[in-house]
Amino acid sequence: MRYAVYTLGCKVNQYETQALETMLRERGFQRAERDADVVIVNTCAVTAESGRKSRQAVRRLQSRNPGALTVVCGCFSQLEPEQARALGADIVFGSGDKHALADAIERALPVTVVDDPFKRMAFEPLEAGAVSGRTRAMLKIQDGCDNFCAYCVIPYARGRVRSLPLEDCAAQAGKLAAEGFREIVVTGIEIASYGKDLPGRPGLADGVEAVAKAAPDARIRLGSLEPTVVTEDFCRRLAALGNVCPHFHLSLQSGCDDTLSRMGRKYDTAAFAAVCQRLRRYFPGCGLTADLICGFPGESEADFASTLDFVERCGFFHVHAFPYSVRPGTRAADMPEQVDRAVKEERVRRACAVAARTKRAFLQSMVGRTLPVLFENAHAGHADNYCPVRVESPVARGSVLPVHITGVDGNVLLGQAAKAEV
Repeated sequence: MRYAVYTLGCKVNQYETQALETMLRERGFQRAERDADVVIVNTCAVTAESGRKSRQAVRRLQSRNPGALTVVCGCFSQLEPEQARALGADIVFGSGDKHALADAIERALPVTVVDDPFKRMAFEPLEAGAVSGRTRAMLKIQDGCDNFCAYCVIPYARGRVRSLPLEDCAAQAGKLAAEGFREIVVTGIEIASYGKDLPGRPGLADGVEAVAKAAPDARIRLGSLEPTVVTEDFCRRLAALGNVCPHFHLSLQSGCDDTLSRMGRKYDTAAFAAVCQRLRRYFPGCGLTADLICGFPGESEADFASTLDFVERCGFFHVHAFPYSVRPGTRAADMPEQVDRAVKEERVRRACAVAARTKRAFLQSMVGRTLPVLFENAHAGHADNYCPVRVESPVARGSVLPVHITGVDGNVLLGQAAKAEV
């Protein structure tokens, strides 16, 4: 049997798709881009736009593979199973139980399996790793979210926080290191809440320590972080490990305190700025990246101007700015003072312009430094702070080499690689 697959959304979705593919290959399936017997779309529902793109992806794969069994899974189908079936899906699964999904695909019998995510009490263990040929692997250590931010539907799609026990985090990390992966990306739906459901209530720092110590020769990169987890103790413990990448993606969403309060976020701009300073003190030269929602209900022009000023002051390496998208079922969907679409899009453009300036400044600050780079191909890779780096002389793919940075070309650092591997 041949399958085609398309994944939308976050790193957790990518991780779960990889795990599903592993299970299918163990059953004799082979991946194909066309003329597939089965098409699988792992969907996203974080915004209304994500839902639209999920529906579009289903139709696209169906048109490329006429007559194929259609499988729709993930957060969109968890929340909208009727819409998934209306797209002609034969097998509809939600965001859980990938083992049962693999069984259903193997049987090729039409079925709809969508549970109540709030009744999920245990973390579903899945095989960590990466599809063939990749140099870094993902390790999912957490699922679910208890934050219930005003704009977000994910708790309703994923349920409450569930965590992978510490010993299993270490075991999976050790396995990935033994398989030769040079970088492990620790991911989850909301990893800052890691461990709150486990005996003894270990925290994220405990989870990262377990992973880093089990894979001492691999770089450990963290997924998106809630700023509230980045305490003095957190930074001190991670910096002491020596193999945690100095790259931190922080969930900002707004640089205006009034807007943050309406969003239901658990910090203000002063606390967020202190987090940035703390990370830079413990991880000099670290790359800080962030998410930004533009045009949240009630956001005035003055509010947005405050956000732009804050983004500039934070000096982010990269900002993912996107317009607020009304998501039915969230508190924000019913808020007054919804911002006009054209205004939201114009604010995204302005935010991107500010972010481009801070990116250029950060990249320029790397010139003259020597950065360890993991090469994804003979001429390019990513530094530990996630800056893209390009070298002229070819090097071995998958190697980690110190690269002396000599210049900047657009959004890419240029450099000269050392001959010896670190």
